[in-house]
Amino acid sequence: MTSLRVDLPGEGYHKGLISCQVACPVHTDARGYVRAIAEGRFREAYLIARGPNPFASICGRVCGAPCEAACRRGKVPRVDDDGAFIGTDRPIAIRALKRFVCERFGPEVRGPDVVLQEVRNFLPPVAADAEEMAAMIRAAIEGRLRRANGEKVAIIGAGPAGLSAAHDLALLGFRPVVFETESVPAGMLAVGVPAYRLPREVIAREVEVIRALGVEIRCGVTVGRDISFEQIRREHAAVIVAVGAKSSRSLGLPGEWGPGVFGGVDFLRAVSLNEPVPVGREVVVIGGGNVAYDVARTVLRQIAYDTARTAARLPSTVAVRLVSLESLEEMPADTIEIIEGDEEGIERHNGWGPVEIERDGDGRVTGVRFQKCLRVYDEARRFAPVFEPREQLRLPCDTVMLAVGQAPKVDFLAEGGGDVEMARPGWPKVNPETLETTAPGVFVAGDLAHGTRLLIDAVASGKAAARSVYRYLTGRELRAEQLTVPLVEHYYRRERGYEALRRVAPPTAPPAERLRDPRALVELAYSEQEAMREASRCLDCSVTPVFDGARCVLCGGCADVCPTQCLKLVRLADLAPTPELEAAIRAMLGEADLAENSAILKDEDRCIRCAACAMRCPVDAITMERVTFRTEWRTV
Repeated sequence: MTSLRVDLPGEGYHKGLISCQVACPVHTDARGYVRAIAEGRFREAYLIARGPNPFASICGRVCGAPCEAACRRGKVPRVDDDGAFIGTDRPIAIRALKRFVCERFGPEVRGPDVVLQEVRNFLPPVAADAEEMAAMIRAAIEGRLRRANGEKVAIIGAGPAGLSAAHDLALLGFRPVVFETESVPAGMLAVGVPAYRLPREVIAREVEVIRALGVEIRCGVTVGRDISFEQIRREHAAVIVAVGAKSSRSLGLPGEWGPGVFGGVDFLRAVSLNEPVPVGREVVVIGGGNVAYDVARTVLRQIAYDTARTAARLPSTVAVRLVSLESLEEMPADTIEIIEGDEEGIERHNGWGPVEIERDGDGRVTGVRFQKCLRVYDEARRFAPVFEPREQLRLPCDTVMLAVGQAPKVDFLAEGGGDVEMARPGWPKVNPETLETTAPGVFVAGDLAHGTRLLIDAVASGKAAARSVYRYLTGRELRAEQLTVPLVEHYYRRERGYEALRRVAPPTAPPAERLRDPRALVELAYSEQEAMREASRCLDCSVTPVFDGARCVLCGGCADVCPTQCLKLVRLADLAPTPELEAAIRAMLGEADLAENSAILKDEDRCIRCAACAMRCPVDAITMERVTFRTEWRTV
């Protein structure tokens, strides 16, 4: 018989079970607000979501949702009526549920002062880092957190990383001043994410909450032109550079330089700022990521403009083709982007690499030639494309959009930033733990710290940079001490039939309606009934069955009633020996014969927290226990 390999729970095991929170870069208690929605506690759900995240309302619409990728519900096996495995369930729609409560209690519907006051006073009954903002305020009042003395800190870039840093610096007692080159704050959120995904009024209201904390935002100020980096360093106690990767990368193709070829992010910026872009009738978008889809879908939406606006903006566009190096399965774009792009009429070509942008004698773009891509990544998943040059594709077009990556612009460091060493051109050398550069008092956040990642990663990076600035300027460490308390749930019960509920997909507008106006929202909000139904699918992973080995009689009743077969009764002798397992067995049984003793194994990915095992146990050896976490901040 094959020995069974088992992993013993270690320190932090119970918190690790809440996989959605662990996966979130700012550790939002997604389980907490989803379960609050299931029980109709919508205001509390919003406050839990907002606590660690100054961009909760924006994330509710455009977050990449790593929490959903980690959601344990998505790992639960599904079986047919005969008990045959037919795949796994789908994760909870966590991001859409966040939007649901933000639209009821966030800055979209209430003033910034009201939002701040409620978040400051909020003390959730079950909390982790979700209460971060309120915990900081309480710690300052109680004298456990020593606030700064109002030192001015400069932040270059008003994107999600820069504004998140400013948000936390204001809470910590600094005077943040944000310099933004664009005429509007919020960085790529405002000039990169299309309005059909993220309404501009939502961005404006979220930013107003940050301003209400005392953050000064100076828009239309370009560092290196309107003010030197040297002057900024001279006038501020510390500087955080959070300019983002806002410049389109080129491919170096023949015919690339000239009219009719645009960078993807440059195009999105122009559209967001109502700047005219000379786009023709047939457009080829090169790229396979979310930005490529943002570009392609934005071009499509210009078809719906009326004659006057079309003449001023993007006239006569009739065809959009998206070409990616990757196969459909390998495309980095979110699945929903691909599906919605197909619905809207984007012509997709997978597995082709560009060779040349063709031009006529007058320099006008006439088409793009591609060669077949046989493989994008090598065996180690490194980017190493292999092509078949003899198999070619030509797509006629008069406009080409390149959406193949972005790079930052830090030219302003030339004046006053000579002590900022570069790891490679355009990318400063950074301490990954503290986000410090080689220059004293100069930190980075966002893309400059970790490369282009998700919005929520930028938020986490900005918050980390704020803490490093606090340490640098005060000489004090900011420490979060977590208290863990297990509570027995004597009356734990779940919603009837929750285990059989299928995912309630966020509603979307029909493709024809989406294309009538470039700002028409694609994804719509849940109704109250839909939100509560979807939220009730949450497994509430902070609750888990706990077994008392001293009382267990090994009758196997718990395994018999388990609907997902997550429990198994086995002999100790059948377990693969490991030093940790052997030490644990000796601690419990001494030198007892393993063949005469058994154990109950539990597969956490299958457990749906139904409590059937606890109700079935004849000797009350199983209890349902909830683990709660509370964060206390203090200065050391």
